Amino acid sequence: MKKINIIYWSGTGNTEKMADAIKEGASLNDVKINLLNVSQAEVEDIISADVIALGCPAMGAEELEEGEMEPFIESIESKLNGKRIALFGSYGWGDGEWMRNWKNRMENLGAELLEEGLIINEEPDEEGLKKCRDLGKKLADI
Repeated sequence: MKKINIIYWSGTGNTEKMADAIKEGASLNDVKINLLNVSQAEVEDIISADVIALGCPAMGAEELEEGEMEPFIESIESKLNGKRIALFGSYGWGDGEWMRNWKNRMENLGAELLEEGLIINEEPDEEGLKKCRDLGKKLADI
């Protein structure tokens, strides 16, 4: 059975709503899904997964959250080569630079990006939640 781990950090709840919708979309198939706040995640959650979805909103000057998400990403960098991953997150300003930078970073580490990076401005509306569910379905279908 395919194992999908969805690991996220959320400050206002917007990225958490995205993670929940991704899980909902993936649940339509026969897969094992773990939904983890990054504070609960370990390197083993990357190693043991067939597919990984990583979520973090834009923070500061369009950066990853520095207290938990950035240290976690640093801890898994050596484990990402050849891993199939998707990136997602919400933002309230800017143009998505943090996601482009994150995508480039993951590709440079050898990860196989399954999407460009799903970004949603502010709280996801029904259209945004549908995009998240569609991403989950795609992750389960791969």
